[in-house]
Amino acid sequence: MDRKVTIVTILVIIVYLAVIAAWHVYEPQKEFTAQVPGTDNRPPETARKADDVRIGEFFMRYEESISSLTGKWICFRGEEFSNIIRTTDKIVYSGDDYPELWEVATGEGHAAPVIYNGLAYFLDYNEALSSDMLRCFSLETGKEQWRRWYRVPMKRNHGFSRTVPVISDDYIITLGPQGYLMCCHPLSGELKWSRDLQQEFHTTVPFWYAGQCPRVDDGILVVAPAGEEVLLAGIDCNTGETVWETPNILKFKMSHSSITPMKLRGKKTYVYIGVGGVCGISAEKSDRGKLLWSQTKWQPSVIAPSPLQLSESNIFLVAGYGTGGALLKVDLTGGKWTAIIAEQYKPSEGLSSEQQTPILYNNMILTVMPKDGGSLRDKLVAYSPANLHNPIWTSAADERFGLGPYLVINDRLFVLKDDGELYVYKIESGSMRLERKQRIMDGVDAWGSMAYADGMLLVRDANNVKCLKIS
Repeated sequence: MDRKVTIVTILVIIVYLAVIAAWHVYEPQKEFTAQVPGTDNRPPETARKADDVRIGEFFMRYEESISSLTGKWICFRGEEFSNIIRTTDKIVYSGDDYPELWEVATGEGHAAPVIYNGLAYFLDYNEALSSDMLRCFSLETGKEQWRRWYRVPMKRNHGFSRTVPVISDDYIITLGPQGYLMCCHPLSGELKWSRDLQQEFHTTVPFWYAGQCPRVDDGILVVAPAGEEVLLAGIDCNTGETVWETPNILKFKMSHSSITPMKLRGKKTYVYIGVGGVCGISAEKSDRGKLLWSQTKWQPSVIAPSPLQLSESNIFLVAGYGTGGALLKVDLTGGKWTAIIAEQYKPSEGLSSEQQTPILYNNMILTVMPKDGGSLRDKLVAYSPANLHNPIWTSAADERFGLGPYLVINDRLFVLKDDGELYVYKIESGSMRLERKQRIMDGVDAWGSMAYADGMLLVRDANNVKCLKIS
Protein backbone atom coordinates (compact mmCIF):
# COMPACT_ATOMS: atom_id res chain seq x y z
CA MET A 1 0.00 0.00 0.00
CA ASP A 2 2.76 2.46 0.96
CA ARG A 3 4.59 1.64 -2.30
CA LYS A 4 1.44 2.54 -4.37
CA VAL A 5 1.01 5.87 -2.55
CA THR A 6 4.65 6.74 -3.19
CA ILE A 7 4.34 6.02 -6.92
CA VAL A 8 1.14 8.13 -7.24
CA THR A 9 2.78 11.01 -5.40
CA ILE A 10 5.82 10.88 -7.67
CA LEU A 11 3.61 10.87 -10.79
CA VAL A 12 1.60 13.91 -9.58
CA ILE A 13 4.82 15.82 -8.93
CA ILE A 14 6.14 14.97 -12.41
CA VAL A 15 2.90 16.13 -14.10
CA TYR A 16 2.89 19.35 -12.04
CA LEU A 17 6.50 20.15 -12.96
CA ALA A 18 5.76 19.48 -16.63
CA VAL A 19 2.82 21.91 -16.63
CA ILE A 20 4.90 24.62 -14.96
CA ALA A 21 7.73 24.14 -17.45
CA ALA A 22 5.33 24.28 -20.43
CA TRP A 23 3.73 27.49 -19.11
CA HIS A 24 7.12 29.19 -18.88
CA VAL A 25 8.34 28.22 -22.35
CA TYR A 26 5.03 28.86 -24.21
CA GLU A 27 5.16 31.96 -26.47
CA PRO A 28 1.57 33.03 -27.36
CA GLN A 29 2.68 35.99 -29.47
CA LYS A 30 3.89 33.74 -32.25
CA GLU A 31 0.25 32.86 -32.94
CA PHE A 32 -0.57 36.49 -33.84
CA THR A 33 0.05 38.40 -37.05
CA ALA A 34 0.91 42.12 -36.96
CA GLN A 35 -1.57 44.30 -38.87
CA VAL A 36 -1.14 47.65 -40.54
CA PRO A 37 -2.96 50.46 -38.65
CA GLY A 38 -6.40 51.09 -40.14
CA THR A 39 -7.00 47.51 -41.38
CA ASP A 40 -9.22 46.62 -38.40
CA ASN A 41 -12.21 48.36 -40.08
CA ARG A 42 -12.66 50.77 -37.13
CA PRO A 43 -14.57 53.93 -38.22
CA PRO A 44 -12.25 56.91 -38.60
CA GLU A 45 -11.76 59.33 -35.65
CA THR A 46 -13.35 57.06 -33.04
CA ALA A 47 -10.29 56.71 -30.86
CA ARG A 48 -10.54 59.36 -28.12
CA LYS A 49 -8.61 60.52 -25.12
CA ALA A 50 -10.32 60.95 -21.78
CA ASP A 51 -10.02 64.73 -22.03
CA ASP A 52 -11.14 64.99 -25.66
CA VAL A 53 -14.09 67.39 -25.33
CA ARG A 54 -16.45 67.80 -28.29
CA ILE A 55 -18.79 70.57 -27.30
CA GLY A 56 -22.48 69.83 -27.89
CA GLU A 57 -21.93 66.47 -29.60
CA PHE A 58 -24.95 64.67 -28.06
CA PHE A 59 -28.65 65.53 -28.37
CA MET A 60 -31.92 64.01 -27.23
CA ARG A 61 -35.48 65.27 -27.82
CA TYR A 62 -38.20 64.10 -25.44
CA GLU A 63 -41.28 66.21 -26.17
CA GLU A 64 -42.32 69.21 -28.23
CA SER A 65 -44.80 71.52 -26.51
CA ILE A 66 -46.60 74.53 -27.95
CA SER A 67 -47.16 77.43 -25.57
CA SER A 68 -49.03 80.72 -25.83
CA LEU A 69 -46.89 82.29 -23.09
CA THR A 70 -44.73 85.24 -24.08
CA GLY A 71 -42.89 86.14 -20.85
CA LYS A 72 -39.12 86.39 -20.82
CA TRP A 73 -36.22 86.31 -18.37
CA ILE A 74 -33.39 86.40 -20.86
CA CYS A 75 -30.17 86.47 -18.83
CA PHE A 76 -28.52 86.84 -15.43
CA ARG A 77 -30.29 89.66 -13.49
CA GLY A 78 -32.76 90.20 -16.36
CA GLU A 79 -32.77 92.29 -19.50
CA GLU A 80 -31.92 95.53 -17.66
CA PHE A 81 -29.24 93.79 -15.50
CA SER A 82 -31.00 95.13 -12.39
CA ASN A 83 -32.79 92.08 -10.92
CA ILE A 84 -35.92 94.24 -10.86
CA ILE A 85 -39.16 93.15 -12.54
CA ARG A 86 -41.97 95.54 -13.39
CA THR A 87 -45.09 93.67 -14.41
CA THR A 88 -48.85 94.06 -14.68
CA ASP A 89 -49.29 90.46 -13.51
CA LYS A 90 -51.42 90.26 -10.38
CA ILE A 91 -48.82 88.92 -7.97
CA VAL A 92 -50.10 87.35 -4.73
CA TYR A 93 -48.17 88.62 -1.73
CA SER A 94 -50.13 87.16 1.20
CA GLY A 95 -52.60 84.40 1.99
CA ASP A 96 -52.24 80.72 1.12
CA ASP A 97 -48.92 79.19 0.13
CA TYR A 98 -47.82 79.51 -3.46
CA PRO A 99 -48.65 76.25 -5.27
CA GLU A 100 -45.75 74.24 -6.66
CA LEU A 101 -46.33 73.45 -10.34
CA TRP A 102 -43.38 71.15 -10.90
CA GLU A 103 -39.96 70.07 -9.68
CA VAL A 104 -36.91 68.75 -11.54
CA ALA A 105 -33.98 66.92 -9.95
CA THR A 106 -30.57 68.16 -11.08
CA GLY A 107 -26.93 67.36 -10.67
CA GLU A 108 -25.24 69.27 -7.87
CA GLY A 109 -24.84 72.90 -8.89
CA HIS A 110 -26.14 76.45 -8.77
CA ALA A 111 -26.80 77.34 -12.42
CA ALA A 112 -30.07 79.29 -12.61
CA PRO A 113 -32.65 79.29 -15.43
CA VAL A 114 -33.70 81.64 -18.18
CA ILE A 115 -37.29 81.75 -19.46
CA TYR A 116 -38.46 82.40 -23.01
CA ASN A 117 -41.96 82.06 -24.52
CA GLY A 118 -43.15 79.25 -22.24
CA LEU A 119 -39.85 77.37 -22.05
CA ALA A 120 -37.28 77.26 -19.23
CA TYR A 121 -33.61 76.46 -19.80
CA PHE A 122 -30.69 75.81 -17.47
CA LEU A 123 -27.25 74.25 -17.39
CA ASP A 124 -26.80 70.98 -15.54
CA TYR A 125 -24.04 68.45 -14.92
CA ASN A 126 -24.62 64.70 -15.01
CA GLU A 127 -22.00 62.91 -12.92
CA ALA A 128 -22.91 59.47 -14.25
CA LEU A 129 -22.15 60.65 -17.80
CA SER A 130 -19.46 63.18 -16.76
CA SER A 131 -21.27 65.67 -18.99
CA ASP A 132 -22.29 69.33 -19.18
CA MET A 133 -25.93 69.57 -20.26
CA LEU A 134 -28.18 72.33 -21.54
CA ARG A 135 -31.72 71.24 -20.65
CA CYS A 136 -35.02 72.69 -21.94
CA PHE A 137 -38.37 72.32 -20.11
CA SER A 138 -41.96 73.41 -20.52
CA LEU A 139 -42.54 76.29 -18.11
CA GLU A 140 -46.15 75.19 -17.61
CA THR A 141 -45.69 71.44 -17.06
CA GLY A 142 -42.03 70.92 -16.19
CA LYS A 143 -41.72 68.23 -18.86
CA GLU A 144 -38.31 68.08 -20.47
CA GLN A 145 -38.33 69.02 -24.16
CA TRP A 146 -34.73 68.38 -25.13
CA ARG A 147 -31.18 68.38 -23.91
CA ARG A 148 -27.81 68.86 -25.58
CA TRP A 149 -24.66 67.71 -23.82
CA TYR A 150 -20.99 66.86 -24.11
CA ARG A 151 -18.59 64.82 -22.04
CA VAL A 152 -16.18 66.76 -19.83
CA PRO A 153 -14.92 64.84 -16.76
CA MET A 154 -14.71 66.98 -13.60
CA LYS A 155 -14.56 66.54 -9.85
CA ARG A 156 -17.23 68.03 -7.61
CA ASN A 157 -16.21 71.32 -6.02
CA HIS A 158 -19.25 72.74 -4.22
CA GLY A 159 -21.22 71.52 -7.22
CA PHE A 160 -20.49 71.97 -10.91
CA SER A 161 -22.59 74.32 -13.08
CA ARG A 162 -22.92 77.95 -11.92
CA THR A 163 -23.81 80.20 -14.83
CA VAL A 164 -27.05 81.56 -16.33
CA PRO A 165 -27.49 81.32 -20.13
CA VAL A 166 -28.48 84.21 -22.40
CA ILE A 167 -31.33 83.71 -24.88
CA SER A 168 -33.18 85.34 -27.80
CA ASP A 169 -35.40 84.21 -30.68
CA ASP A 170 -32.39 82.85 -32.55
CA TYR A 171 -29.97 81.46 -29.97
CA ILE A 172 -29.30 80.33 -26.43
CA ILE A 173 -25.68 80.62 -25.33
CA THR A 174 -24.12 78.92 -22.32
CA LEU A 175 -20.76 79.11 -20.59
CA GLY A 176 -19.92 75.78 -18.96
CA PRO A 177 -17.89 75.18 -15.78
CA GLN A 178 -14.66 74.63 -17.74
CA GLY A 179 -15.08 77.64 -20.02
CA TYR A 180 -16.80 76.01 -23.00
CA LEU A 181 -19.15 78.30 -24.92
CA MET A 182 -22.06 76.57 -26.66
CA CYS A 183 -24.68 78.22 -28.88
CA CYS A 184 -27.89 76.36 -29.80
CA HIS A 185 -31.20 77.20 -31.44
CA PRO A 186 -33.68 77.67 -28.55
CA LEU A 187 -36.50 75.64 -30.12
CA SER A 188 -34.80 72.89 -32.11
CA GLY A 189 -31.74 72.54 -29.87
CA GLU A 190 -29.58 72.51 -33.02
CA LEU A 191 -25.92 73.25 -32.30
CA LYS A 192 -24.94 76.49 -34.04
CA TRP A 193 -21.34 76.96 -32.86
CA SER A 194 -18.98 76.45 -29.93
CA ARG A 195 -15.76 77.96 -28.57
CA ASP A 196 -13.17 76.72 -26.06
CA LEU A 197 -11.87 79.61 -23.93
CA GLN A 198 -9.07 77.56 -22.38
CA GLN A 199 -7.72 76.35 -25.71
CA GLU A 200 -8.24 79.52 -27.74
CA PHE A 201 -7.47 82.24 -25.19
CA HIS A 202 -5.44 80.30 -22.62
CA THR A 203 -8.00 81.20 -19.96
CA THR A 204 -7.32 80.04 -16.44
CA VAL A 205 -10.66 78.78 -15.13
CA PRO A 206 -11.12 80.01 -11.55
CA PHE A 207 -11.36 77.79 -8.50
CA TRP A 208 -14.96 76.53 -8.11
CA TYR A 209 -15.23 76.64 -11.91
CA ALA A 210 -16.55 79.39 -14.21
CA GLY A 211 -19.18 81.67 -12.66
CA GLN A 212 -19.27 84.41 -15.32
CA CYS A 213 -22.68 84.66 -16.98
CA PRO A 214 -22.63 85.49 -20.72
CA ARG A 215 -23.93 88.89 -21.91
CA VAL A 216 -25.25 89.94 -25.31
CA ASP A 217 -25.21 93.50 -26.63
CA ASP A 218 -26.69 94.28 -30.05
CA GLY A 219 -26.28 90.73 -31.31
CA ILE A 220 -22.72 90.42 -30.00
CA LEU A 221 -21.80 88.07 -27.16
CA VAL A 222 -19.55 89.92 -24.71
CA VAL A 223 -17.33 87.62 -22.67
CA ALA A 224 -14.20 88.02 -20.56
CA PRO A 225 -11.76 85.19 -21.31
CA ALA A 226 -9.11 87.11 -19.33
CA GLY A 227 -6.51 84.95 -21.02
CA GLU A 228 -2.87 85.49 -21.85
CA GLU A 229 -3.54 88.00 -24.65
CA VAL A 230 -7.28 88.85 -24.59
CA LEU A 231 -9.19 90.44 -21.72
CA LEU A 232 -12.65 90.88 -23.29
CA ALA A 233 -13.98 89.64 -26.62
CA GLY A 234 -17.04 90.28 -28.76
CA ILE A 235 -18.38 87.21 -30.59
CA ASP A 236 -21.10 87.28 -33.26
CA CYS A 237 -24.07 85.39 -31.80
CA ASN A 238 -25.11 83.93 -35.15
CA THR A 239 -21.75 82.85 -36.56
CA GLY A 240 -19.54 82.40 -33.48
CA GLU A 241 -16.83 84.55 -35.10
CA THR A 242 -14.81 87.03 -33.06
CA VAL A 243 -15.55 90.63 -34.09
CA TRP A 244 -13.44 92.55 -31.58
CA GLU A 245 -10.94 91.94 -28.78
CA THR A 246 -9.51 93.91 -25.88
CA PRO A 247 -5.82 93.15 -25.29
CA ASN A 248 -5.14 91.95 -21.76
CA ILE A 249 -2.39 94.45 -20.99
CA LEU A 250 -3.66 94.49 -17.39
CA LYS A 251 -2.98 90.75 -17.03
CA PHE A 252 -6.28 90.20 -15.20
CA LYS A 253 -7.43 86.63 -14.64
CA MET A 254 -10.99 85.35 -14.99
CA SER A 255 -13.16 85.79 -11.88
CA HIS A 256 -16.65 84.57 -10.97
CA SER A 257 -18.04 88.07 -11.58
CA SER A 258 -20.04 88.92 -14.71
CA ILE A 259 -19.59 91.81 -17.13
CA THR A 260 -22.09 94.63 -16.48
CA PRO A 261 -23.07 97.18 -19.17
CA MET A 262 -23.31 100.75 -17.83
CA LYS A 263 -23.52 104.29 -19.15
CA LEU A 264 -20.76 106.29 -17.45
CA ARG A 265 -20.26 109.98 -18.15
CA GLY A 266 -22.44 109.57 -21.24
CA LYS A 267 -20.45 106.65 -22.66
CA LYS A 268 -21.67 103.07 -22.98
CA THR A 269 -19.19 100.92 -21.05
CA TYR A 270 -18.63 97.29 -20.12
CA VAL A 271 -17.46 97.12 -16.51
CA TYR A 272 -15.62 93.98 -15.43
CA ILE A 273 -14.02 92.94 -12.15
CA GLY A 274 -11.30 90.37 -12.78
CA VAL A 275 -8.74 88.85 -10.49
CA GLY A 276 -6.33 91.76 -10.45
CA GLY A 277 -8.67 94.74 -10.52
CA VAL A 278 -11.64 96.44 -12.17
CA CYS A 279 -11.80 98.00 -15.63
CA GLY A 280 -14.05 99.83 -18.07
CA ILE A 281 -14.17 98.86 -21.77
CA SER A 282 -15.92 100.92 -24.44
CA ALA A 283 -19.26 99.52 -25.61
CA GLU A 284 -19.73 102.19 -28.29
CA LYS A 285 -19.69 101.03 -31.91
CA SER A 286 -17.04 103.60 -32.82
CA ASP A 287 -14.38 102.15 -30.49
CA ARG A 288 -15.92 99.01 -29.01
CA GLY A 289 -13.38 96.98 -27.07
CA LYS A 290 -11.09 99.90 -26.23
CA LEU A 291 -9.79 99.95 -22.66
CA LEU A 292 -10.97 103.24 -21.13
CA TRP A 293 -9.82 102.99 -17.52
CA SER A 294 -8.70 100.53 -14.86
CA GLN A 295 -8.10 100.43 -11.13
CA THR A 296 -5.91 97.83 -9.44
CA LYS A 297 -6.22 99.04 -5.86
CA TRP A 298 -9.33 96.83 -5.61
CA GLN A 299 -7.96 93.25 -5.83
CA PRO A 300 -10.09 90.61 -4.12
CA SER A 301 -8.66 87.11 -4.45
CA VAL A 302 -12.20 85.73 -4.96
CA ILE A 303 -14.95 87.84 -6.52
CA ALA A 304 -18.50 86.65 -7.31
CA PRO A 305 -20.83 89.71 -7.20
CA SER A 306 -20.99 91.94 -10.26
CA PRO A 307 -20.35 95.70 -10.07
CA LEU A 308 -23.40 97.83 -9.23
CA GLN A 309 -23.87 101.24 -10.85
CA LEU A 310 -25.05 103.92 -8.41
CA SER A 311 -24.80 107.00 -10.68
CA GLU A 312 -23.16 108.11 -13.92
CA SER A 313 -19.82 108.19 -12.12
CA ASN A 314 -20.15 105.98 -9.00
CA ILE A 315 -19.84 102.18 -8.98
CA PHE A 316 -20.24 100.00 -5.90
CA LEU A 317 -17.81 97.07 -5.63
CA VAL A 318 -18.22 94.20 -3.20
CA ALA A 319 -16.62 90.81 -2.54
CA GLY A 320 -16.58 88.14 0.13
CA TYR A 321 -13.88 86.32 2.10
CA GLY A 322 -13.05 89.33 4.24
CA THR A 323 -12.78 91.83 1.37
CA GLY A 324 -15.81 94.03 2.10
CA GLY A 325 -16.96 96.93 -0.05
CA ALA A 326 -15.59 99.88 -2.00
CA LEU A 327 -16.83 102.92 -3.88
CA LEU A 328 -15.25 103.51 -7.29
CA LYS A 329 -15.49 106.98 -8.85
CA VAL A 330 -15.06 107.30 -12.62
CA ASP A 331 -14.51 110.65 -14.33
CA LEU A 332 -13.83 112.02 -17.79
CA THR A 333 -11.94 115.30 -18.06
CA GLY A 334 -10.42 116.66 -21.23
CA GLY A 335 -10.87 113.34 -22.99
CA LYS A 336 -8.98 111.48 -20.27
CA TRP A 337 -10.60 108.85 -18.07
CA THR A 338 -9.75 108.36 -14.40
CA ALA A 339 -10.97 105.78 -11.90
CA ILE A 340 -10.21 106.06 -8.18
CA ILE A 341 -11.23 104.11 -5.09
CA ALA A 342 -12.94 106.81 -3.04
CA GLU A 343 -13.44 104.57 -0.02
CA GLN A 344 -12.80 100.97 0.94
CA TYR A 345 -13.74 99.07 4.10
CA LYS A 346 -14.02 95.65 5.73
CA PRO A 347 -17.34 93.72 5.75
CA SER A 348 -17.98 94.52 9.41
CA GLU A 349 -17.67 98.24 8.65
CA GLY A 350 -20.38 98.73 6.04
CA LEU A 351 -22.50 97.44 3.19
CA SER A 352 -21.15 94.14 1.89
CA SER A 353 -22.08 90.86 0.22
CA GLU A 354 -20.29 87.60 -0.42
CA GLN A 355 -22.01 86.03 -3.39
CA GLN A 356 -25.14 87.83 -4.61
CA THR A 357 -25.06 91.17 -6.42
CA PRO A 358 -26.94 93.89 -4.47
CA ILE A 359 -30.03 95.62 -5.91
CA LEU A 360 -30.44 99.38 -6.27
CA TYR A 361 -34.13 100.21 -5.80
CA ASN A 362 -35.77 103.53 -4.91
CA ASN A 363 -32.51 105.05 -3.72
CA MET A 364 -31.80 102.06 -1.45
CA ILE A 365 -29.17 99.36 -1.88
CA LEU A 366 -30.63 96.00 -0.83
CA THR A 367 -28.46 93.01 -0.01
CA VAL A 368 -27.72 90.21 2.46
CA MET A 369 -24.65 90.72 4.60
CA PRO A 370 -21.86 88.10 4.57
CA LYS A 371 -20.99 85.76 7.43
CA ASP A 372 -18.13 88.07 8.45
CA GLY A 373 -20.44 91.10 8.59
CA GLY A 374 -20.27 91.43 12.37
CA SER A 375 -23.60 91.76 14.16
CA LEU A 376 -25.37 92.03 10.78
CA ARG A 377 -24.08 88.70 9.45
CA ASP A 378 -26.54 86.99 7.08
CA LYS A 379 -29.17 89.70 7.65
CA LEU A 380 -31.16 91.41 4.92
CA VAL A 381 -30.23 95.10 4.95
CA ALA A 382 -30.97 98.40 3.20
CA TYR A 383 -28.41 101.20 2.83
CA SER A 384 -28.50 104.64 1.30
CA PRO A 385 -26.04 105.11 -1.59
CA ALA A 386 -24.93 108.27 0.23
CA ASN A 387 -23.86 106.30 3.32
CA LEU A 388 -22.35 102.84 2.85
CA HIS A 389 -21.51 102.39 6.53
CA ASN A 390 -24.78 102.74 8.47
CA PRO A 391 -27.87 100.75 7.41
CA ILE A 392 -31.23 102.48 7.28
CA TRP A 393 -33.02 99.14 7.86
CA THR A 394 -32.16 95.56 8.87
CA SER A 395 -34.22 92.38 9.10
CA ALA A 396 -35.16 90.86 12.45
CA ALA A 397 -32.69 88.82 14.47
CA ASP A 398 -34.21 85.52 13.30
CA GLU A 399 -34.37 86.57 9.62
CA ARG A 400 -30.96 85.57 8.28
CA PHE A 401 -30.45 84.27 4.77
CA GLY A 402 -26.90 83.02 4.23
CA LEU A 403 -25.95 83.06 0.54
CA GLY A 404 -29.51 82.94 -0.78
CA PRO A 405 -30.68 85.01 -3.81
CA TYR A 406 -33.18 87.88 -3.98
CA LEU A 407 -35.05 89.89 -6.61
CA VAL A 408 -37.62 92.70 -6.75
CA ILE A 409 -41.05 92.24 -8.37
CA ASN A 410 -42.86 95.58 -8.53
CA ASP A 411 -42.58 96.89 -4.95
CA ARG A 412 -41.86 93.56 -3.24
CA LEU A 413 -38.55 91.92 -2.46
CA PHE A 414 -38.48 88.11 -2.80
CA VAL A 415 -35.65 86.54 -0.78
CA LEU A 416 -34.79 82.84 -0.73
CA LYS A 417 -33.03 81.70 2.41
CA ASP A 418 -30.22 79.32 1.48
CA ASP A 419 -32.02 76.46 3.23
CA GLY A 420 -35.04 76.83 0.91
CA GLU A 421 -37.46 79.15 2.78
CA LEU A 422 -38.98 82.01 0.74
CA TYR A 423 -39.63 85.46 2.29
CA VAL A 424 -41.60 88.32 0.71
CA TYR A 425 -41.14 91.92 1.93
CA LYS A 426 -43.12 95.04 1.03
CA ILE A 427 -40.58 97.76 0.17
CA GLU A 428 -41.55 100.99 1.85
CA SER A 429 -39.86 104.36 2.26
CA GLY A 430 -36.58 103.64 4.01
CA SER A 431 -37.68 100.22 5.28
CA MET A 432 -39.24 96.85 4.44
CA ARG A 433 -42.13 94.94 5.98
CA LEU A 434 -42.33 91.13 6.01
CA GLU A 435 -45.59 89.97 4.38
CA ARG A 436 -45.13 86.23 4.07
CA LYS A 437 -42.74 83.32 4.33
CA GLN A 438 -43.09 79.83 2.95
CA ARG A 439 -41.00 76.68 3.15
CA ILE A 440 -40.31 75.80 -0.49
CA MET A 441 -37.87 72.93 0.03
CA ASP A 442 -35.62 71.43 2.64
CA GLY A 443 -32.88 73.05 0.68
CA VAL A 444 -29.14 72.60 0.59
CA ASP A 445 -27.12 75.56 -0.69
CA ALA A 446 -30.00 77.38 -2.41
CA TRP A 447 -27.62 79.87 -4.01
CA GLY A 448 -28.73 80.06 -7.65
CA SER A 449 -30.52 83.25 -8.71
CA MET A 450 -34.30 83.26 -9.22
CA ALA A 451 -36.12 83.83 -12.51
CA TYR A 452 -39.64 85.13 -13.17
CA ALA A 453 -42.04 85.25 -16.13
CA ASP A 454 -45.78 84.77 -16.77
CA GLY A 455 -46.66 84.57 -13.08
CA MET A 456 -44.17 81.79 -12.40
CA LEU A 457 -41.12 81.98 -10.14
CA LEU A 458 -38.27 79.51 -10.64
CA VAL A 459 -36.05 78.74 -7.65
CA ARG A 460 -33.33 76.16 -7.08
CA ASP A 461 -31.08 74.64 -4.50
CA ALA A 462 -28.03 72.47 -5.15
CA ASN A 463 -30.12 69.50 -6.31
CA ASN A 464 -33.53 70.73 -7.52
CA VAL A 465 -35.29 73.35 -9.62
CA LYS A 466 -38.87 74.24 -8.62
CA CYS A 467 -41.60 76.29 -10.28
CA LEU A 468 -44.06 78.27 -8.13
CA LYS A 469 -47.26 79.93 -9.32
CA ILE A 470 -47.23 83.36 -7.67
CA SER A 471 -49.85 85.30 -9.67
